[in-house]
Amino acid sequence: MAKILVIDDEPQVRRAICQMLARGGHEALEANDGAEGIAVARTTPPDAVITDIMMPNKEGIETIRELRRDRPDLPILVISGNPGSSLYLQMATLLGAHSALAKPFRSAELLEAVAAMLKPAPDARA
Repeated sequence: MAKILVIDDEPQVRRAICQMLARGGHEALEANDGAEGIAVARTTPPDAVITDIMMPNKEGIETIRELRRDRPDLPILVISGNPGSSLYLQMATLLGAHSALAKPFRSAELLEAVAAMLKPAPDARA
């Protein structure tokens, strides 16, 4: 269906998300942090990105801003499981993420959020 880049510094979380995406018919690309994620996005352009907020080397907000500069129309879902993450998730949506999910989330929630952000925008001429 879609090629989705998953950026998360926790290998178990990243693998679980990739498995959820695969069960939903998507192809998953993986990155350990924002710096690696941006490099992957530039060499193998994804249809969408799922990124964690709190990561080493390049955190999620910075990653979103850089991805937005490269591809303003790239759908981005931000995730976080840190205490107080609701503020970070709100900030991320203000800076360009299409939607946000707090960890832990169910597979159905993830796939629903992915489907919503991949949905084509309504034609403005209609």
